[in-house]
Amino acid sequence: MDRKTFVSRLRERPFLLDGAMGTLLHSRGVPMDTSFDGINLTRPAVVADIHRAYIEAGADVIETNSFGANRFKLAEYGLQAQVKEVNQAAVNIARRVIGSAFREVWLAGSVGPLGVRLAPLGRVSLAAAADAFREQIEALLTATPEGVDLLIFETMSDLYEMETAVAVARELAPDLPIVSQMTFTRDDRTLLGHTPNVVAQRLAALDVDVIGVNCSGGPAQVLRLLLMMRQMAPDKLLSAAPNAGWPEQTERGRVLYPATPDYFGQYTSALVEAGASLVGGCCGTNEAHIAAMRHALDHPTPSPIPLPVIQVMTQAEQTTAVLDPPTQLAQNLADGRFVVTVEMSPPKGIATQRLIEGAHMLKEAGANLLNLADSPLARMRMSAWAAAHLVQKAVGLETVLHFPTRGRNLLRIQGDLLAAYAMGIRNLFVTMGDPTKIGDYPEAMDSYDIVPTGLIHLIKQQFNSGLDKAGNSIDQPTNFMVGCALNLTPADAEREMTLLRRKIRSGADFALTQPVFDPAAAKQFVDLYEATYEEKMLPLIVGVKPLYNGRNAEFLHNEVPGIVIPEAMRQRMAEASDPPQEGVAIAREILGELRPFTQGVYLMPAFGRYDLVASVMDVLRSE
Repeated sequence: MDRKTFVSRLRERPFLLDGAMGTLLHSRGVPMDTSFDGINLTRPAVVADIHRAYIEAGADVIETNSFGANRFKLAEYGLQAQVKEVNQAAVNIARRVIGSAFREVWLAGSVGPLGVRLAPLGRVSLAAAADAFREQIEALLTATPEGVDLLIFETMSDLYEMETAVAVARELAPDLPIVSQMTFTRDDRTLLGHTPNVVAQRLAALDVDVIGVNCSGGPAQVLRLLLMMRQMAPDKLLSAAPNAGWPEQTERGRVLYPATPDYFGQYTSALVEAGASLVGGCCGTNEAHIAAMRHALDHPTPSPIPLPVIQVMTQAEQTTAVLDPPTQLAQNLADGRFVVTVEMSPPKGIATQRLIEGAHMLKEAGANLLNLADSPLARMRMSAWAAAHLVQKAVGLETVLHFPTRGRNLLRIQGDLLAAYAMGIRNLFVTMGDPTKIGDYPEAMDSYDIVPTGLIHLIKQQFNSGLDKAGNSIDQPTNFMVGCALNLTPADAEREMTLLRRKIRSGADFALTQPVFDPAAAKQFVDLYEATYEEKMLPLIVGVKPLYNGRNAEFLHNEVPGIVIPEAMRQRMAEASDPPQEGVAIAREILGELRPFTQGVYLMPAFGRYDLVASVMDVLRSE
């Protein structure tokens, strides 16, 4: 069936989708810890019986039992090598059932989320996601001579994932109808925080034929969501397939859905009145719910459910175009002034006197910026953004707040960003952060919702545009200056360049580098990057760490990933009569070689010896 015919038929009258597959498979004895998609291979008769029940109940469209039949989800059951077989079996089973029906029934290829987190929030690249979707969709399209009549992308909460899936489908089948459905939580947002108006705008921009809502809560919520989407995308056909209410778990572990078939029947007219051209059911629904919806469609009456009054604001209306001036760091880099910053660790307790005194001394020594580390080496310390605020207030120097993603979920990340900005902290260094297993609380939570590249994108592309991750207004745009991590002497230069390029594309303004002990190798890396990508390297604030003694040099060389100290340099430290001062001398030499191709120095004191980094800065003051 081509897209024009599909759209024309839906404009004539609303069509009825089927209901839940997993609910009925479980009710027929399939354990919950079984791959429901794999049942196509082991118990096809059970799947066929469910399709038949929905057709007999009056469904115009049945969906293949392939919701989770992608390589990532099938891998949970050891079936990742059988993506093609599982999906083609799903189509074959449904086609055989449709062939015995005495009326027209369309077959929709069901494609659900991959079950993994995609970049920029996760580590699965969009290219890898596209490959997984391509593998599944090709199997659905080529299963039989007929394949499927349309594709339904459903229960997705990540718009990047939906956009990737649609792009792949359009590449494979330019004229196949596509229905794109997102799912929402109780607060009318997707799991990633997107509101219905943002979802509607993004879905309406895709090359699809129907947009809508499935799963989520019960009919009442889906009706409300549908009305919001209709306001934002009035020209799009809409679909609605709610759950049978929010699930409840009994004391014996059974999951029950409260909405009855009669209740679904009552809401069917309201969903159609709200604009739905496709209606059906999702989790918790069965053939009785679909039969009740069929009766409501065949005997249309004025909706007994009053449509709620919905008013949504556009993204442009939500965003106030007020922008704070750039930070001093941004101005210095833009004007070509050499930046001098020193890393400081927040106190381990509540006393801040030493931190403030050290900051005063570093300012007098020539630092024009201070870096506040966040739980370095995963050791418990005062909150870095509180320490940064105290330093800025007491000393009058801007700070760069180290902002690790590890140990923070999306809610905390965004809350901390807002707090930091409100407290005047506007330079950030985004990093992954040290794993908790190396610190003093190895049992602490070590997970994260977003990788550094994704966080850079969130800050630069959304917060700095006045929007949070979900596309909602944060009252006014921030004006964060964002730095990324870089190793100028990596073991794998190609990998480091690829990662750096992603960070730059996400919006990184500058890079703070790991300590450099081989300036010539660092310059080679910069030259290689610029020659490879034919673009200038972003501003570099290069790491310089004064060595403390021979043991310190050997430890860094042998035990800290990414740090390589030449043997001659380690020998100098081992033989020095005054090792700390020899470390200062080496740091000065390194700094002199780095200055011609960098925009600043990031000094890292050993063991809190701020006096030693002050001695390194003396060479800058004498120029």
